[in-house]
Amino acid sequence: MSELFGNTHLELLDRQITSWLMSMMERNDTIVAVDRGEPDEHRWYVRMHGEEKEFTTVWFTLGQRTLQFETYVMPAPEENAEQLYEHVLRRNESLVGVHFSIGIEDAIFLRGELPLRMVDEDELDRVVGTLYATVERIFPTIIRIGFASHFAD
Repeated sequence: MSELFGNTHLELLDRQITSWLMSMMERNDTIVAVDRGEPDEHRWYVRMHGEEKEFTTVWFTLGQRTLQFETYVMPAPEENAEQLYEHVLRRNESLVGVHFSIGIEDAIFLRGELPLRMVDEDELDRVVGTLYATVERIFPTIIRIGFASHFAD
C-alpha cells in the first residue's frame, strides 16, 4: 500500500503541481491551457492541441495516496464494439504506466496513477507526454473501427 499523505503535504504538493504544470505550458506550444477544478478540489486539467485528435485533455486528481490521471479518448463506438474493445485491450499490453478502460457511457479512456512519493516535474512531463502520444498514435485507428460507416467511401 502506498504512503498516506496528510493535509500539509497535500497542500505543498498541490502548489508544486500547479507550478510545474504552468511551467510546462510555458515551454510547450502543444499545451493550450492548464486550469483547476473546483476551488476545494486538488484537480487540474491540461488541454493540448493535437494533429490526429483535435484536442486531448488530461485530468489530474490528487488523492491522499496517489495522483490519478486520465484522458477521454473517444465516445462509445457506434459499430464494431467488440473489435474496438479487443484492439484497445491488446494495446494495453505494450503500455507502461497507463491503460485503456471503458468509462462512463461506454466511452474509451486512458488512465493511470502514481504513488505521491513519485510525483515530480519529470514524472508529470512523462505522464502528459505518454497520454498525448498514445492518443495521437491510436486515435485514427480506433475512430475508424468504432465509426467505420462514417469513413466509408
